[in-house]
Amino acid sequence: MNTIAEADGGAMQGRRILLVDDSLDAALALSMLLEALGHEVRTEHDGPRALAAINDFTPDVVVLDIGLPGMSGLEVAREMRKRDVTKHVLMLALTGWGGEADRQEALAAGFDHHLTKPVGIAEIEAALAGKRK
Repeated sequence: MNTIAEADGGAMQGRRILLVDDSLDAALALSMLLEALGHEVRTEHDGPRALAAINDFTPDVVVLDIGLPGMSGLEVAREMRKRDVTKHVLMLALTGWGGEADRQEALAAGFDHHLTKPVGIAEIEAALAGKRK
């Protein structure tokens, strides 16, 4: 068995994932990978659009870049935690900012996991398998 999804009999498949990254190429690559793993993915490229998206796409998981233009991923995470629809979703920070202070700030903003780019599929799958803290 090569992946967590295989190890648990595919239980990781079928999640609704909101992916927010201002890098169009990175977002496209990760969305294709997540879709290949059996997830439904909606991609947005900035904070305001991500917040608007949750009105008609109720995610199970939010994968959010912290370094977004205009409204940071930290601000988006804080706002999502205030809203009923995203208050309890699994939220993953996927960022180039990997210091301990960055990790602590992300967790304080409401993220459940802090992943530093570049990140491998095994690390993403492990975070997806994790529960909200």
